[in-house]
Amino acid sequence: MIMPMKMLEESLNKKVALLLKDNRVLEGMLTGYDEYMNMVLSDAQENAEQMTRKLGTVVIRGSNVVRIVSA
Repeated sequence: MIMPMKMLEESLNKKVALLLKDNRVLEGMLTGYDEYMNMVLSDAQENAEQMTRKLGTVVIRGSNVVRIVSA
């Protein structure tokens, strides 16, 4: 099992998919994070049922993230 901070370190400047508490999925390039697991995604997009919404650069609060997957 990989530890969350190690996963973030290894995923820096790579594409990731985040599952949020409200069941939204955000995909983008992980360009930064902090000790609270707050994350910055560039070129982010939200993938919902049969639609994709481009968001650009977003900051995601770590407490809202359920799962991180390397894309």
